[in-house]
Amino acid sequence: MVTIRQERTADFGAREALLETAYGPTRFRKPSARLRNGRKPAAGLSLVAVEGGVIVGTVRLWEVSAGTAGLALLLGPLAVHPEFRRRGIGSALMRHALSEARRRRHGAVLLVGDADYYGRFGFSAEPTGRLWLPGLDAPHRLLGCELRPGALAGAQGQIAAPRFAPRVRRVPSPAPQAA
Repeated sequence: MVTIRQERTADFGAREALLETAYGPTRFRKPSARLRNGRKPAAGLSLVAVEGGVIVGTVRLWEVSAGTAGLALLLGPLAVHPEFRRRGIGSALMRHALSEARRRRHGAVLLVGDADYYGRFGFSAEPTGRLWLPGLDAPHRLLGCELRPGALAGAQGQIAAPRFAPRVRRVPSPAPQAA
């Protein structure tokens, strides 16, 4: 049985291994990954799917500035371990993430992905037609879902990290001790 829960600090290694298996090193070159780099996900919106104590899926949402629409969330990456695909885990993670974002009163979620897959969750390219993400060479893959009606109405401009975005705190490694 799969359980969806909040990601924990102890999940970091297993989550990274899952993402490496699902996407490989190309995941770091994606425009959305560059936007997330060095930042913390939105509070309470990092989820994992667990089966038998093993992380088999993950999704995170990140606060972004969506041009004239103001604050929104950027979803990604969504990943399910290849051995656990086609069991509805990705769909369950999506529904849980959107429900939690709505509960936390966020207005809209953006993502870069396939409209045929994400359309079933309410995403389309229509509300994002005048938004742009630096480095995205396929603008039709920029999709939006309004959690609050009108949240993306008339939105235009660049999607970027908000100025106040919490950064990941880097702690320097201790200096080696002389023997």
